[in-house]
Amino acid sequence: MILLGSDIGGTFTDFVEVDEKDGHIEVYKCLTTPDDPSRAVDEGVKELCARQGRTASAFDIMIHGTTLVINAVIERKGAKTGLITTRGFRDVLEIGREKRYDSFDLQIRFPEPLVPRRLRVEINERMHASGATLTPLDEGSVRDAVRKLLGEHCESIAVCLLHSYRNPAHERRVRDIINEMSPATPVSLSSDVLPEFREYERTTTTVINAYTKPVTSRYLTRLEQSVRSQGFAGELLIMQSSGGINSVAVAREFPVQIIESGPAAGTLGAARFAKLAKLDKVLAFDMGGTTAKLALVEGGRAKRTNDFEVAHVHRFKRGSGIPVRVPVVDLMEIGAGGGSIARRTPVGTLQVGPESSSAVPGPACYGQGGIEPTVSDADLMLGYLDADHFLGGRMKLDKAAAERAINDVLAVPLGITTEEAAFGIHAIVNENMASAAKAYVSEHGENPKACALVAFGGAGPVHACDLASRLGIKTVLIPPRAGVAAAFGMIAAPVSYDAVRSRRMLLDNLSAELLRQICAEMVAECTTRLPKTVNHADIIYELSLDMRYLGQGFDVNVKLPSGISEEAMVADAREAFGRTYLKLYGCAFSNLSLEIMNFRLSAISKREVADLHASRPVKDVPGETTVRRAFCTKRHEWLQFAVYRRADMATGVSVSGPLIVEEDESTTVVPSGAMAHVDAYGSLVINLAN
Repeated sequence: MILLGSDIGGTFTDFVEVDEKDGHIEVYKCLTTPDDPSRAVDEGVKELCARQGRTASAFDIMIHGTTLVINAVIERKGAKTGLITTRGFRDVLEIGREKRYDSFDLQIRFPEPLVPRRLRVEINERMHASGATLTPLDEGSVRDAVRKLLGEHCESIAVCLLHSYRNPAHERRVRDIINEMSPATPVSLSSDVLPEFREYERTTTTVINAYTKPVTSRYLTRLEQSVRSQGFAGELLIMQSSGGINSVAVAREFPVQIIESGPAAGTLGAARFAKLAKLDKVLAFDMGGTTAKLALVEGGRAKRTNDFEVAHVHRFKRGSGIPVRVPVVDLMEIGAGGGSIARRTPVGTLQVGPESSSAVPGPACYGQGGIEPTVSDADLMLGYLDADHFLGGRMKLDKAAAERAINDVLAVPLGITTEEAAFGIHAIVNENMASAAKAYVSEHGENPKACALVAFGGAGPVHACDLASRLGIKTVLIPPRAGVAAAFGMIAAPVSYDAVRSRRMLLDNLSAELLRQICAEMVAECTTRLPKTVNHADIIYELSLDMRYLGQGFDVNVKLPSGISEEAMVADAREAFGRTYLKLYGCAFSNLSLEIMNFRLSAISKREVADLHASRPVKDVPGETTVRRAFCTKRHEWLQFAVYRRADMATGVSVSGPLIVEEDESTTVVPSGAMAHVDAYGSLVINLAN
């Protein structure tokens, strides 16, 4: 097969093409087109086809990741959406959890609901938490509600009725009535989107799904038409936030599932190369043009979570965003990328980010109209980037513009030299990322010193070694083609789907027969929503439980062993909970009753990918070098750095810093005293000095 992965980021759109027959890999990177992201995809497909002298008909599978959904929510560019809910629950979106995320903020603000109050309509019905009907559905009130929302020109409707996760009958009838009255109006049922208890999170997640459904459908239609017009006749798959891929049809119906698709893919690529290098516990570090993402990977698997927020009022304050209760790769995101803008604060200090220059106008050195200094401008000034060979020479950088921006905006007002200001930008952004990484890792019961760092993204390898030093990490791994690792991660990702069922009960009341019944329901849902091309015999099912001590307000997710009987799973659940709880909180209580809240099932169909062994023979020379003056963060002085082309570096050869390793999509900076070598899979492994 010939596979193509494409990832749309805030600044660049990345492509990786893999020919599984001979292992040949082609990569491409271009600026994102914010007005219509599908234009950048169209350009990339054409460029890769032109290189091989063929059409898109040669591709068997295309896998795509996009930030479209999360951007639509953040920028409030989704559809005009109405909400139909049970009488008395109209204001759930604003009441939320009645919890202040900052106890001392007297002007505290919360995100505005995506559906204003006038478009939230109540109907007469009521289900009990057991699934029994308390108040029958009043179809007249449903028709009145639909007429009101259609009269308000709503483009999409969310339906979230009380306890529909236990009995979806009323929601399904509401959908039927909407389809009768307005067949073209998209409908999102909470019992389909998130059949899980917690009314507030279920409502926000369903509303986001409805809010982004029309815009996602239009985008995917444009994308599909574009690649089909170039001759592509294969299977188009979409990267999900959970770290798996699925069909376009599922993405159209459940766009909330792809809200964090791009960042998840990069972590998968990092996990694969870490496993090949026999690194068991790593911190995946993805630094692109707009943000930096951090994720823990253990045993070749990225950690996942079901607690996620978008559209934060305060970007890094938990609780200040809109909850999205879907499986996502557990990421820490910080506004630190190559395009992060540096400013002088009112009190005379230097601040970097979280605002970004993005693709347009971009950093000053891009020559596209940007005038504010950014991290990329500082990296160019410090000698880390080659102005003539950025993106393999396809994009020339303007060093004079970078120097002018840093000097005029920062150096002169702060009374320091331009070089000091450039290093200040570089050091501050690294310290910001290190502080975020320490908090993220400690929250997961880990120590960063026990991890290796796997760095990727266009800017990640530039900053990796200095970041690792600040975290006390001794080993840094830079995967091959690190600048497009997210696009490669899509190719390596499995096809998957996740199902959930809320069944609140004591663990002591869970029988093997009940577990079998619940699992059978979820298996049926998974097989229905996986791509039709998946062989069901290849599917692996992974079961986990959301559990807590009886009386607690929140739960932890506990994974149960695969390949054992339901009886054995039930018997092992208490011990598995104890291990998980002990790791997170440092203690566990064997004498307390346990309560199950949710059953979760992941259906995973593994995919074989091309052999990744390096094709270069082992040599005893590192390849040709040049020399460039650059600033060494280890010694805090300007030094002559040896500059290597990564494609020329032989497998097994070790070289000592200070050195710079260049490839078309990214640049790696290795400080003085460090040693670097290329392993059998093409990864650059760096051992930092004490």
